[in-house]
Amino acid sequence: MILIIVMKNPFTISLLAFFAVFFGACSGRISEVGAQTISNSEVKTDQNRKNESKTAVLVELFTSEGCSSCPPADRLLAKFEKEQPFNNIDVITLALHVDYWDSLGWKDEFSSPLFTRRQDIYAQTLKTGQTFTPQMIVDGRASFIGSKEEEARKAILANAKNSKAMIDVSFADDKLNIRISGIPDRERSTVYLAITEDKISTDVKGGENSGRKLEHGAVVRELRSIGMLSPEQSEFSYEQTVQILPNWNRENLKYVVFIQENQSRKILGASRVVAK
Repeated sequence: MILIIVMKNPFTISLLAFFAVFFGACSGRISEVGAQTISNSEVKTDQNRKNESKTAVLVELFTSEGCSSCPPADRLLAKFEKEQPFNNIDVITLALHVDYWDSLGWKDEFSSPLFTRRQDIYAQTLKTGQTFTPQMIVDGRASFIGSKEEEARKAILANAKNSKAMIDVSFADDKLNIRISGIPDRERSTVYLAITEDKISTDVKGGENSGRKLEHGAVVRELRSIGMLSPEQSEFSYEQTVQILPNWNRENLKYVVFIQENQSRKILGASRVVAK
């Protein structure tokens, strides 16, 4: 199966871009909350200790269970997450399942029109003029076919050189604590929280992948805004109890926090913590 490219109406893409900038967010279940003071009793996890000396690079994959070209890209994303093949770089991964394949023989239960909308915004800001699956986006700056490992490695290495904010994330008793400092110079930006789940498998019974068992990692279960950053703001803190839905496997969840400029879509920092 060759790469599938899905063209979008230019007017629709522009309109979506406008609303994304206006509301400061373009994906997931979106809600803004005020910053709150974090207790001094927060404890860092072993994963945080391991990664705090590394530069984080966010890798997003727009994928679908209905796309026969996507499984190789899904495997590449899982490889980066599991093997962490770069010295001093923490590769943080998000698998966002789009919904425009759902009418072609198989309904992807992880798909969301909001993830499709996020991809449309990237098409506008990165000037690709089109969306396609699988598409990999590195730090909101580089776009390419999601199964191209060499291009992915080059993009990850290049974006690890960018200045990043310090993001400290901890999770205990279903409560998430976030503290951000050292934020680079920027335009107005949004702080996002993504809840991801690993070790998911699906027996596909229709569409291009009919008869295949697909393995997924870093599947985005929820993506939402948790705050806004003005250009003058130097710090941000957040504390909130997180709802875990019954169909999520708690043992395989991660909480990913990242900062993204509203217009350029550049990623200014990312971090994550494993749910306990």
